[in-house]
This record gives sequence, structure tokens and C-alpha cells, in this order.
Amino acid sequence: MIRVVDIPESEIEWSAIRASGPGGQHVNKVSTGVHLRFDLKASSLSEALKEKLLRINDSRINSDGVVVIKSVAFRSQEKNRLAALDRLDQLLEQAQRVQKPRRKTRPTKASVKRRLDSKKKQGDRKKSRRPVDY
Repeated sequence: MIRVVDIPESEIEWSAIRASGPGGQHVNKVSTGVHLRFDLKASSLSEALKEKLLRINDSRINSDGVVVIKSVAFRSQEKNRLAALDRLDQLLEQAQRVQKPRRKTRPTKASVKRRLDSKKKQGDRKKSRRPVDY
């Protein structure tokens, strides 16, 4: 597994939670789900990356700048830990992606003509369905 950014294990806080879903009685007595907590402001990430992450409108990042990821998809705590780390990695990758600037474009004359022709045709079709005036 390739990590986008190497984060020291000491900066990630783990807590085990009970997972819901299939598993019968096993679910009620074993804490296989995990909560990953990662404090952005106190982390060793670059300031630019921290700013980008804080600007992302993501429900997993709270107002204090803490990333909280809940993983309960698997019946194994270790698999849930890996899944949570993958989702954190995807979040960091999303923040590092450089978005291409949008160039303004105008519709071609032919596409404008096609659009207006189809609107005219639809209007004529509806006009022909009206009751006839005598």
C-alpha cells in the first residue's frame, strides 16, 4: 500500500467501537469498528496542505480541524484500521490534487442554431395540438 504522505503513528489516535451489521451475537460483544482521529492543526503536515485540507468541504473534518473517520465495514478490527487509513490517504490525495483552471468557452454557431431549431420545432409541435379557433 503506497501512502501519499507519511504520517507518524503518534499523530493518529485510534479508538475501538462496536460495529453494527451482520455477525449475530459476535457484534454485541466485540469492538471491531474503529474511529480514526487526526488533528490537522497539530500535525507535521506542511502548512499549505493543512490549509487545503481545512478548505475542503468534507463532513469528516470538524470545525476544530480534526479528521474523524469511522470504519465498521469489516468483522476484523485490523481490516477496519487499514480501511480507515486508506480513506485518510484518499482525503490527503484529494487535497494535493491540482485543479486545472477552467477556460471560458462559447457555444459554436452551429450548436446554437441546432438548439434554437429544436426549440422552434417543439413549440410548433405544441402549437399544433391546441384547439382550432373558428
